[in-house]
Amino acid sequence: MSKADKLFKDMCKNILENGYSSEGQVVRAKWPDGTFAHTIKSFGVVNRYDLQEEFPALTLRPTAIKSAVDEMLWIWQKKSNNINDLNSSIWDEWADENGSIGKAYGYQLGVKYKFPHGEMDQVDNVLWQLKNTPFSRRIMTNIYKFDDLMEMGLEPCAYSVTFNVTGDRLNAILNQRSQDILAANNWNVVQYAVLVHMLAQVSGLKAGELVHVISDAHIYDRHIPIIEELITRDEFPAPKFKLNPDVKDFYDFTVDDITIEDYEKHPQVKNIPIAI
Repeated sequence: MSKADKLFKDMCKNILENGYSSEGQVVRAKWPDGTFAHTIKSFGVVNRYDLQEEFPALTLRPTAIKSAVDEMLWIWQKKSNNINDLNSSIWDEWADENGSIGKAYGYQLGVKYKFPHGEMDQVDNVLWQLKNTPFSRRIMTNIYKFDDLMEMGLEPCAYSVTFNVTGDRLNAILNQRSQDILAANNWNVVQYAVLVHMLAQVSGLKAGELVHVISDAHIYDRHIPIIEELITRDEFPAPKFKLNPDVKDFYDFTVDDITIEDYEKHPQVKNIPIAI
């Protein structure tokens, strides 16, 4: 059975049973009807996924894997901050009239910096180091740039990735300041699992372990009944994941280079309210 499902269930049970409620506190987020959106949360959640063992897509409900990867490539490959370059509407609420989310996400990854081996952006620096200095302890990205925060449509949630090579395996730590567990948890896990697979392939490595660190792992008040039902569902075996082996350049990958097979899952949860 899927270990990603078990991790998800255990995390949700712990939040529901031992979490801290924001009731009575001043909160920023609101529901579409204007009601303040409160949460119950756990601090410092750490989940580990062995990407050689399974592909960590939930089977408790479907994850739109190709849509998730499209957003990841929008950020990491296109380095875009404009929703017109994205094939989904998940960022529409945060975009301006021109489609821009400001100096956030892909914008930060596209900014060029000076490194010891030249001037390049953060993604190109990761690619260079994985090929030339794979055992470096300095292979990382960070898009939480304080002097640009006022010009961001939304401050980055998943803000930093640290890469580390052990033998022939590429591992990564994804640091996330905040996460809506129902709406976004497996979406982000799938995205960065695929990113590790892609970066490993073009660097002559194998995908290793993805470690997901969430500072504020929360379940919104209107999501609690949905989560309670979701975690009663049985798990199916994890789906099989394949990546087109002919792609050798990270910038050549498309969502069509991903194949998901034997993805048995429960019905989707529809009409999930999203707090803004």
